[in-house]
Amino acid sequence: MDFTPTAEQEAARDLAARIFGDLSTPERLAGLGDGTDTELWKALGGAGLAGAVEETGLLGLVLMLEEQGRATAQVPFAVSCVYGLLTVAAHGTAEQRERLLPGLRDGSAVATGAFPGRTGIMVSAGGGRDGSGRARLTGAVPWVPWLRDATQVLVAVREKVTHSLWMVDAADAGCEPVELTAPWSAGRLVLDGARAERIGGPDAYEDVLATARTAFAGLQAGVGAGSLARAVAYTNEREQFGRPLAAKQGVQLRAAEAHMDVEAIRVTAYEAAWRRDEGLAYGSHALTAAWWASEAGKRVVHTGQHLHGGMGADLDHPVHRHFLWGRQLDGYLGCGGEVLEELGTFIAHEGHGGGESA
Repeated sequence: MDFTPTAEQEAARDLAARIFGDLSTPERLAGLGDGTDTELWKALGGAGLAGAVEETGLLGLVLMLEEQGRATAQVPFAVSCVYGLLTVAAHGTAEQRERLLPGLRDGSAVATGAFPGRTGIMVSAGGGRDGSGRARLTGAVPWVPWLRDATQVLVAVREKVTHSLWMVDAADAGCEPVELTAPWSAGRLVLDGARAERIGGPDAYEDVLATARTAFAGLQAGVGAGSLARAVAYTNEREQFGRPLAAKQGVQLRAAEAHMDVEAIRVTAYEAAWRRDEGLAYGSHALTAAWWASEAGKRVVHTGQHLHGGMGADLDHPVHRHFLWGRQLDGYLGCGGEVLEELGTFIAHEGHGGGESA
């Protein structure tokens, strides 16, 4: 395996880093509340970064999401690329790709996803399915990230032994604002006979779920790296008894452990993304990346806040944003214990003759 970025992936990552760095400043973020930075979203669309994911693959998206995480940029980049662009490109019909992809590429359309295990979802399907790939869905989802910005919602509907994927026009669904730990412009999704179209076949759900886990692990790598960078800068500048805090062995050890955790999240996300791009099975690798992102991610953001001392308790300090994002991603990925249990079941199933579905 070779995780060395291609020239296209490097260019996309560098452009994303510049745009996020220029626009997602602490001063701008402080004035956004829990809403989306519409100016930044337009800049990303104008730069063609969402559309570039079709060329750079999941690994390219992970690299760009790292840069979003470093800046804790408030845009629906991850959800729209995963639940919209990559899903439709991989599993949509020719007609669906022609109709849906242009808006997802330029950012004029925004997709998000309502998935079991990501949101505590309890969704049921209602209305008659007419055999044409269309149905009406009824149910409610407690919270969906960036739902308030979405034009389309990818809904996972529980079947007898698996899940099917259905795309719902957000205009046909109800949305009640919900406040999360992180400012993700979330909402409660209400479906009351909402019209929906089927996306993909029986294997689509597992593939999209693994893709989402990998992408959000990449986002967590960036959140942790940003938190650690702030802590390193602070402890090098802050002095105690005439010496920088960074000179203390205890501070160095905490920072070193956090660095290793960030690298573990990063390399497992890279591996899962690379395997998907190469057409290899990657379901267990995505679960591994999600476990590291959940367990190690929360350790890193706690360390970043702790190394700031009393300043870390200031809710308005930039490092606190990383703490909020890290904890929200921990929950969104399913929490470490839940992910580890699923990974164990996955491995046991493989040992009895089962195979990876993604």
